Amino acid sequence: MALAVMALRAPVLALARIFAAGGVLAVGRVFAVARIFAVARVLAVRRVLALGWALAFAGMLVLPARAGGGAPANVQVVRMWTLLSGGDGARMRALVDGFNASQREVRVESTTLKWGEPFYTKLITAGVVGEGPDVATIHLSRLPNLAGGGVLRPITPAELDAAGLAGTDFLPRQWDRSQYGNGTYAIPLDIHPLVLYYNKTLVGQAGLLDGQGRLKPIVGMAALTAAFRAVKERTGKDGLAMEAAQSTYAIWRLWLSLLAQQGLQVVDKNRFAYGPAGEHTLAAIAHWFQAGYATPGLNYPASTSQFMAGNAGFMLNGAWEVPELVRGTRDGTLGFRYGIVPLPALYGNASAWADSHGFAVPANTGRPLTPARMQAVLRFVAYVSRHSLGWAEGGHIPAYRPVAESAALRTLMPNAEYAGAAPNVVYDPPGWYMGAAGPVEAIASKFLPAPLSGQLTPADALRRFETEAQRLVDKRPPQY
Repeated sequence: MALAVMALRAPVLALARIFAAGGVLAVGRVFAVARIFAVARVLAVRRVLALGWALAFAGMLVLPARAGGGAPANVQVVRMWTLLSGGDGARMRALVDGFNASQREVRVESTTLKWGEPFYTKLITAGVVGEGPDVATIHLSRLPNLAGGGVLRPITPAELDAAGLAGTDFLPRQWDRSQYGNGTYAIPLDIHPLVLYYNKTLVGQAGLLDGQGRLKPIVGMAALTAAFRAVKERTGKDGLAMEAAQSTYAIWRLWLSLLAQQGLQVVDKNRFAYGPAGEHTLAAIAHWFQAGYATPGLNYPASTSQFMAGNAGFMLNGAWEVPELVRGTRDGTLGFRYGIVPLPALYGNASAWADSHGFAVPANTGRPLTPARMQAVLRFVAYVSRHSLGWAEGGHIPAYRPVAESAALRTLMPNAEYAGAAPNVVYDPPGWYMGAAGPVEAIASKFLPAPLSGQLTPADALRRFETEAQRLVDKRPPQY
């Protein structure tokens, strides 16, 4: 990837500027694109040329025009790229609008791009040619790849101090995850952990609620399996709703959580290090599906719809589904009362997978931020941090400590039910190949769901996963 980006750098920069002029690929620009890639044919091998055409015509390099053409001369315009859409996108737009209305010196203009690998590929490519945004929302799990690859620039202690921010303002695990080498490369915004949702009607019929209508404590894999079985046997509904189709990330996230509960690392010294526990843990998850307590093969919408329709006692999912439950309760369409708890301690501790959004500053080769623009970026980030209670309505746990530890958050429902997960969250291992929608997650999504439907044994699934993923682990980290 690094060689491909560098070989295409000059023609891609020209292409980016053509698109930035209007963002529409007119007929005349088709011929300009053809001339640009004729040069690229000389500069790159055939596969690099193919990559360039694929990126161009997939719209990966159709960069938005540089913002601020109509801004008054004394206003700093900050261009932000975000992968936040849906409810999260609406909440971020509200924060942007609130910041813009709160003062007259800085205006943030936000562009939403497609979630996942398309976003990161565009961020990397645009940053290499100096056409990236001033600030971007990223997943902290992708920081080793982005910071290590030279895509981001560090934020200095003096810059943080000028914005009224310090590392001690943020929850320690999230601040630590924002560091790379000896520098700060992101400002954390939130935590969105894997949690356990439950339908109080079905779980109550299975005898799993206490006198206050809350879920009785569940400790150990056998206890959770018994809870799923009790719902199935006493209500006829599935005990668990969970995304389990091929290409799902959910099994990887749960499997990683349970390995962490056993004190095991996924990768150590460039080798997969979980040993026999990896197979046993995957087999325990697969048992829920093979025993009929959960339906194998459901994709994400089908699994969430199963729970929202009242057809499963429990759901394992990220905290980002909270807004749908709140909306359904408010509108009277949900049909049952629900509760949420942190992922139970099924092995030695209560570790639970999570990721976090954060703000990062692209290095933008050849076009670094001016000190004034950097000050404007951090002024916006500080505003969002201090107003992140509204962001928490998306189900997220804020990373800014004055908000995370406030009385307002302690009474915000249903967030207060699972806020205790924050000290126990674990992230993807810190390799360049890991992280949200990263290459190892993609490989895991091909093989780890297969044992749930009996297509592969857990041993076969992990052997195939390791064989393919080890090739990435063995590679040097890319420099973009």
